[in-house]
Amino acid sequence: MATLEKRYGGEVVGRSVTLFTAASDQSTGTGTYVARESFEGTLHGRAGVIVPASGTGAMTGITGTGGLAVDPDGTHRVWVDYELAP
Repeated sequence: MATLEKRYGGEVVGRSVTLFTAASDQSTGTGTYVARESFEGTLHGRAGVIVPASGTGAMTGITGTGGLAVDPDGTHRVWVDYELAP
């Protein structure tokens, strides 16, 4: 098990913490992992915490999707499409 902290700047300002649990077969190099991430910060100046299926503070009612893409050089790119409640 491992944890990872990320910091964000731009439209999204804050930090996230991810908890990873992994398993692998070292003889074949095959493996998998599960990760759970939470974000605390601001989106367009609205403060709160985002965890799967919820938001708190000014982010209550947030909806959307996101994902992760890994470039051939190993660069990780995170994308988020979201809507904030009025």
